[in-house]
Amino acid sequence: MPVENWIADRIGELIEFRHDLHRHPELLYDLPRTAARVAEALRAAGVDEVHEGIGQTGVVAVIRGRTNVSGRAIGLRSDMDALPIVEATGKDWTSQVPGKMHACGHDGHAAMLLGAAIGLAESRNFDGTVVLIFQPAEEGGAGARAMIEDGLFRRFPVDEVYGMHNRPGMAVGEFTIAPGPIMGSIDMFEIEIEGVGGHAAMPDRTTDPMPVVAALIQAAQTIAARNVDPLDAVVVSITTIHGGDAFNVIPQSIRMTGTVRTLREEVRDLAQARLGRITAGIADAYGATGRLSYSRNYPVTVNHEAETEYAALAAEAVAGPGRVSRDMPPTMGGEDFSFMLNEVPGAMINIGNGDSAGLHHPAYDFNDEAIGWGVSYWTALVRARLPAAQ
Repeated sequence: MPVENWIADRIGELIEFRHDLHRHPELLYDLPRTAARVAEALRAAGVDEVHEGIGQTGVVAVIRGRTNVSGRAIGLRSDMDALPIVEATGKDWTSQVPGKMHACGHDGHAAMLLGAAIGLAESRNFDGTVVLIFQPAEEGGAGARAMIEDGLFRRFPVDEVYGMHNRPGMAVGEFTIAPGPIMGSIDMFEIEIEGVGGHAAMPDRTTDPMPVVAALIQAAQTIAARNVDPLDAVVVSITTIHGGDAFNVIPQSIRMTGTVRTLREEVRDLAQARLGRITAGIADAYGATGRLSYSRNYPVTVNHEAETEYAALAAEAVAGPGRVSRDMPPTMGGEDFSFMLNEVPGAMINIGNGDSAGLHHPAYDFNDEAIGWGVSYWTALVRARLPAAQ
């Protein structure tokens, strides 16, 4: 494995750090133990500054190189939160918190960035400043946005920002990336259909919301099938339906929720507008009332072209050209690193997690063998983007 000696010497403590976070998962912004452990480890690593409580429970560390001739700075970001899932890995480091687990590898992401902090603080063989961003609430809480709104890039300005996520099914030691849209936007909606309830034996005296719901579910799929260019991507999913309490009563109202995911902002606008018209129009056609509440959550994750190439070259320096692809297919899953990429040029790369269960699965576990590769990538990226002054 092409890693420097110091990484091999410290890999055991990084694995144990990862296992410790895994045993004690915390959700969204409620990360008192996780954030404290990260801050403690960063101080022990000898970084120049550690700032806590940014975006509620985010942690930011600053490491200055031996010189600062260029005046440049880059940001490296990791997430920290877990998921509300009952773990089924059976590992010695299984979650000790019922109903919570690190099912997306954020424990591994934090361990890799901590490893980079240790190496960079020790060598300082770069010119400029590195800002390490440990972020809460990636899993639906928009922690990146919260940190930005709390002054992240105002207090710690950077010229570029980079993220990394593990990828199950891709070999350990491999990387994949692509410029442009790589992950979908995530919008959430709630639709309420209001009719007139009554006895199930006398539907003529009611305005039954059930047929409205049936027609609306069908019509919502025409957004993708008939309103959006076939070469564009959009997914409209109605995921919950709530209404009625008895087998012999036609309910007064029914509530549905779901998500819309796209890879272009223009398609996002179109999908929202069409869903609103479909909701109102179909409900009116049945004599009912339809109300749409639409919330834009995560924007499309768009890798910047130049920074994508910088990231790929750093990965090649670690893994070799044959183990780095630049044509990663986009996914409709979302990522709130998108907020950071909307503020600062940058890119997110995927690192192989081997033959593991999929993300958000009860049997998923981050592959400890990937830690050395991730640390090597981070340090190679810093050396390439902030080369030591001659």
